[in-house]
Amino acid sequence: MVRGKIEIKRIENQTSRQITFSKRRKGLLKKALELSVLCDAQVAAIVFSQKGKIYEFASSDMKKMMEQCEIYRSGYFHAERLQEERDVQDLKNEVTVMVNRIELLQLHCRKLMGQDLGSCSVDELNEITIQIEKSLTLIRSRKAKVHEEEVGKLKAEIAGTRELVNERATLHEMSGSLESENNALSSSAFENMNISDVETDLFIGLPRRQV
Repeated sequence: MVRGKIEIKRIENQTSRQITFSKRRKGLLKKALELSVLCDAQVAAIVFSQKGKIYEFASSDMKKMMEQCEIYRSGYFHAERLQEERDVQDLKNEVTVMVNRIELLQLHCRKLMGQDLGSCSVDELNEITIQIEKSLTLIRSRKAKVHEEEVGKLKAEIAGTRELVNERATLHEMSGSLESENNALSSSAFENMNISDVETDLFIGLPRRQV
């Protein structure tokens, strides 16, 4: 019958915890013995109970194995410390290189601004002059392009304004023409009206009978 997996966490019941400790301790020491015999390995296991009682197993002399372990640990941590020191030194060197580069760039920028030129040779001054002229050429080119773009925008705005003014003038002319036509039609209709069709006589009494 296959047992289910046990959740690995602290056993709260003290009696069950003590029983489990005893069983698993014996199993651990037994596995250590098997590993040393089967693989011809030097194996050491030390277990402290909750109350501080010690249980140990060693395939050979425990003291010698502890000394060997300490030597290994010292060498391992010594090598690890050396590697950390080398890494720290490499970082310091990189920082120094970056600081020197930043200082050189700052000095170069000051020279381009016309500062700290006392230590410059003729060749350095010529190089600075060439760089400044190139920069001025690029700046002027960019300035001309920006100016051209702004002029183009202004022309487009002026053209749009003119088109709007022309549209308004056209609408105004059309409105004037329509008004003139309406006035002319009204005058013509009034003139063509037959005034005789309207009876204007005034009389008193009963209306006359038509024969």
